[in-house]
Amino acid sequence: MAKRRLGQILVDLGYINEDQLWDILEEQKQSPGEVIGRVAIRMGLVSDNQVSEALAEQWGMQVVNLKDTTIPQKVLELVPETMASIYKIMPFSLKNDVLTVAMADPQNLAALDDLRNFLGYDVRGAVSNPADIQAAIERYYADKQESIEDVISGLEEMDEDDDSNDKSYDLASLEEMADAAPIRKLLNMVLLLAIKDQASDIHFEPFEDEFKIRVKADGVLYEMVPPPRHLANAIVSRIKVMSNLDIAERRLPQDGRIELNVGGNSVDLRVSVLPTLFGESVVMRVLDRTVVQLDLNKIGFDPGTLSRFRRMIRKPNGIVLVTGPTGSGKTTTLYSVLNELNEIGTKIITTEDPVEYEIFGLIQVPVNAEIDVTFANVLRAILRHDPDIVLVGEIRDYETAEIAVQSALTGHLVFSTLHTNDAPTAITRLRDMGIPPFLITATIESVLAQRLVRKICVECRTQFEPSDELLMELQLPLEQARKYKFYYGRGCQRCNNTGYKGRTGVYELMEVNDDVRDLITSDASVDDIRNLARSQGMTSLREAGLKLIFDGITTIDEVVRETVMEDIE
Repeated sequence: MAKRRLGQILVDLGYINEDQLWDILEEQKQSPGEVIGRVAIRMGLVSDNQVSEALAEQWGMQVVNLKDTTIPQKVLELVPETMASIYKIMPFSLKNDVLTVAMADPQNLAALDDLRNFLGYDVRGAVSNPADIQAAIERYYADKQESIEDVISGLEEMDEDDDSNDKSYDLASLEEMADAAPIRKLLNMVLLLAIKDQASDIHFEPFEDEFKIRVKADGVLYEMVPPPRHLANAIVSRIKVMSNLDIAERRLPQDGRIELNVGGNSVDLRVSVLPTLFGESVVMRVLDRTVVQLDLNKIGFDPGTLSRFRRMIRKPNGIVLVTGPTGSGKTTTLYSVLNELNEIGTKIITTEDPVEYEIFGLIQVPVNAEIDVTFANVLRAILRHDPDIVLVGEIRDYETAEIAVQSALTGHLVFSTLHTNDAPTAITRLRDMGIPPFLITATIESVLAQRLVRKICVECRTQFEPSDELLMELQLPLEQARKYKFYYGRGCQRCNNTGYKGRTGVYELMEVNDDVRDLITSDASVDDIRNLARSQGMTSLREAGLKLIFDGITTIDEVVRETVMEDIE
């Protein structure tokens, strides 16, 4: 049965009249995305508590007044502070193994599912207002902010109290251990802290004497406090249970996924399990749409390069390539392009390995080499679906490159990626694959090379005077370099004492115009193509990196680390 609308419930409860409801609806049209309850509160027509009461009636939940509720200690211990803050909930009652939590948004039923999965209890929701929930979290968890070290020390105590633990597990005891509260608690905290820190990957790695947990944030791995080595199997089994994998199979690689709804945002964890010498290694790829900005204006382009690139991606046909090593942000750039081109009159089909982000309006096809669903085979099929724009995840071989070229020749706009160090090298890479120069010149419109560099944390950014040795790494005359100001991050709580927070792109855009085409046809070297492109205004990766240094966005170390390959070739 369809739920009654919140506005009508507010009228039925006598908190507003019909005319006021129409005023609220008109106001809501001016601020799309704002829920009707918030609009009514902002207009001063109802209070927080009245909206909570209406929400409770709408969703068949009770209303809880957290100010007048005493929460038992055993209930607080079930939900760590990190989880309460991220999910914006407050546990307040445990009866007959049913945990009841106060939530500001009762529509977020996915959060209740996540909590059931995390905690192993039947979780029910109740309605409270956001301010009361936040105040309760601050009041009750003020001195209870549990760290990973606390959880691990608890695990070690559990081991000391339990003499039955040994190195070998039968399946029944393994399931029992994977479901144990301390194992759940540790894994929950690792996952939530990683998501909170906007990590891209979480690594669980078994070695002979220890079990490491490392988290990758802003492209750099950081090690967490390792849990006891003997719990490795139980932790891996818990991950397998959450991602619906076979916990009895330890000899073969396995792939799965965990879908979470953290703070109202969908987070997808791609899980890969790999058998190693000392047990199973697990890597989770964190795909969080709120972290990745799929917007060309927000990924680090300077205005000049961006306007030229926008002109390239609006061509009616041809191939636009994005190149760079693994993890350089190529996929994010291409998704941002497709997001911009995603209009009702344009048919866009992608083939990817794997599909990382689902975008409404795009037809997205995952590659599966095991059943011969390769880039080349999918691309052939895609062309029979009348696309205007095609994205090929990666050009890996001659066959895929050939079909991409044929697609461009028959009037399609094709986007794809290559693994090369800079933009001009992409031309020689296609030649090496066996694509004739006349086909390269007929189809390639532009090549964008990119890297990712870490941004200096704005909270602890500090000016400093670099040494001559450091400046020499930039290969600039010292007197020229001394004209600029240089910054670094001292390290603070916001950036976990790393000095960096977030990443931005460094771009090199080569337009394949008639002059470049002449060089390609005459079989010119990479250096000749690069020199011509730079004479026509192409900014190299190193030059783009220098601009970020001089603007105080990144450090000398970051630019030297990411763009040094350009100078070696």
